[in-house]
Amino acid sequence: MFKKLKQLGPGMIVAAAFIGPGTVTTASIAGAGYGYTLLWAMSFSILATILLQEMTARLGTQAKMGLGEAIRYKSTNKFLKYLSYALVISAIVIGNAAYESGNLAGAIMGFEGVPEVFGINLLLLFIGMSAFTLLFLGKYQYIERFLILLVSIMGIVFIFAAILLQPSFTEIMKGLFMPVIPEKAALMVVGLIGTTVVPYNLFLHASASKAKWRTGDSLSLSRWDTVVSVSLGGVITMAIMITSAVAFKGNPQEIDGITVLGAQLKPILGDWSTPFLAFGFLAAGFSSSITAPLAAAYATSEMLDWKDGLRSKKFKMIWILVLMTGIIIASMGFRPTALILFAQVTNGLLLPILAIYLLWIMNDKALMGKHVNSKLINIMGVVVIIVTLVLGLKSIFSALRII
Repeated sequence: MFKKLKQLGPGMIVAAAFIGPGTVTTASIAGAGYGYTLLWAMSFSILATILLQEMTARLGTQAKMGLGEAIRYKSTNKFLKYLSYALVISAIVIGNAAYESGNLAGAIMGFEGVPEVFGINLLLLFIGMSAFTLLFLGKYQYIERFLILLVSIMGIVFIFAAILLQPSFTEIMKGLFMPVIPEKAALMVVGLIGTTVVPYNLFLHASASKAKWRTGDSLSLSRWDTVVSVSLGGVITMAIMITSAVAFKGNPQEIDGITVLGAQLKPILGDWSTPFLAFGFLAAGFSSSITAPLAAAYATSEMLDWKDGLRSKKFKMIWILVLMTGIIIASMGFRPTALILFAQVTNGLLLPILAIYLLWIMNDKALMGKHVNSKLINIMGVVVIIVTLVLGLKSIFSALRII
């Protein structure tokens, strides 16, 4: 078992990417507003993420391609080719810049009174420069190990918090296995799915798997890594929802900072509740501040056929652009909760498009050989696409009613 645990890698990078401040904020609001009712959405999200990420990992290990490379390979029609380029690059790069600002702003939510230099929070600057250093070194192993450490810290913080509050096991089971969408909860469901099944992770996982698993016989290890890592990430998210549900007892309220979120833990940890949660936010924001620029660079470089990977100047140019944009936007003082939730919902809407691309690629025998999708995987993939499309349309109609 210990040898297998040492093989964890690309899957944990995916978990580190989707457990950002957006996960903590969205899950906390869902728990506070709807109690255990929306736990089923996380169950679906975990299964959908495992399904899609297993396909991208298989693409990386067996075809030795990143998702961007595979999309370029499949887009033989010129119109489709340039449409694919425009769609993927604009959605992932612009989307990840928005994500990055949310990651960085969310990471410092719990730290009041930190001095500024030229209008930039020093802690924000420290996190940004630390992410810059790790990415600039261009060593996949360093990035992987650091992110595994941060996921472990988040697991300890949030799962420990949920256990301390002694939630109702019966109510948790009902929430997990009885799908219900309460009135005005459609956007929240899309947000919960968007916070877990993150489109840019499809690019990140394929590229990381290609770098990690050098031999074709590593498929079983890759699948184990995906299932364990994504499940752990899902359990952490559920723990946050459960903690919030117990503390706020299903009463909707405005959650716009660590102090309010920290009230979840005050009955148990007293005055330590806010620093405890602030540390969890810091780990979440730090981990995602590394993965968002990295995924944008992978997607762009693969779509445009840039060589040399992590160490190439063009690759570095993309992640520097995303990272610096995030630092600038976050330093302007936007309200972190609104920024984070916006990124979650837009990614929930983008997901079906990339899922269709992925399903198309994974059924190409010339590319995947004997490792093409089975009929069962294809059926499950179509179900995921339909569900995410329906939820996406629901969120649009809900937003129009609000406007």
